[in-house]
Amino acid sequence: MTPVPLLLASGSPTRRAMLANAGVPVTAVELPDVDEYAVRDASGGFDVTTDEVAATLAYCKAMAVSLQRPETLVLAADQMLETADGCRLDKPLDREDARAQLIRLRGTTHRLVSAAVLMRDGAVVWEGIDAASLTMRDFSDVFLETYLDTVGDDVTGTVGGYRLEGPGVQLFSRVEGDVFTVLGLPLLPLLEALRTLDVIDE
Repeated sequence: MTPVPLLLASGSPTRRAMLANAGVPVTAVELPDVDEYAVRDASGGFDVTTDEVAATLAYCKAMAVSLQRPETLVLAADQMLETADGCRLDKPLDREDARAQLIRLRGTTHRLVSAAVLMRDGAVVWEGIDAASLTMRDFSDVFLETYLDTVGDDVTGTVGGYRLEGPGVQLFSRVEGDVFTVLGLPLLPLLEALRTLDVIDE
């Protein structure tokens, strides 16, 4: 079988590592030229769910790259965090913003939504979405400062300011849902789609 080329429209090293570890051949990585804040503002009305916003962002990212790469299978994804009171958080801008987000999430349960889209020539081939619930323990202020010192600038790289595959796991008392969803992809249904598209063997 000749592998179908797969282009990853995401700069996330975690997503790329997940695909590589699963044996998915990614032939190229390209960052989509999408104003995420503008898309969120346009699609984030009162009646629009967090899941729908994440799916819209993944779609826009896939479209931005797919139109520039004819006959190429493009994978794009997005992840959003919804707090216990229904607000949505973006990636923290800096350490102070990360501290404020983590204090807000401390002692509460939030939802992490991961959406993904496969597209070819501007047409959706597959789309999937999944959510996980994560409960942060009531950690101390001392622990929080130690955590921020430990992760350094990486704290701005993910929504919520943590990576479950790193020291961020110590922030939590409970995680419900697929760990791959927490890491940024609904990986198992994506793998099933990639099998049907001959990207990987059945």
